[in-house]
Amino acid sequence: MTAEAPTAPALSYGRLIPVTVHFDDLDALGLLHNARYPLLAERAWAELWQEHGFRFEGDWTAAGDACNAVRELRVSYEASVTRPGTYAVHLWLERLGTTGLTYGFRFCSADGAVTYAHGSRVLVRLDAGTLRPAPWSEEFRAAGRALLRPAG
Repeated sequence: MTAEAPTAPALSYGRLIPVTVHFDDLDALGLLHNARYPLLAERAWAELWQEHGFRFEGDWTAAGDACNAVRELRVSYEASVTRPGTYAVHLWLERLGTTGLTYGFRFCSADGAVTYAHGSRVLVRLDAGTLRPAPWSEEFRAAGRALLRPAG
């Protein structure tokens, strides 16, 4: 009789984006450095938004919805990452407002079964000329609605 590997929990919301932890992401104790978790989450978000056509290519005015700023970042660490390799970031939106949004993230094993850290970040869409809050485009809002975590 052969034992089957446990299956990862199916995601009921959001997206799971693969990320790579490299040897030089580890600190002197051999742990993934605490500052790398939000960095890897940011890279995962950039990849996801690029799939929808939202990206920064050097011109803030042309960047549209990619012209935004962080208002708040929270991270809680659950378990240590102790080796390089393939992991994942589970991404979703908690709230999608007119000019801001709150996203959630979970740094996890590649299959999504083990959580190493989780957090949230608040972003504000900015007008490139004034740096004042500006509304998200309808295209961005449509892509964002597909990532909203169900209430409950």
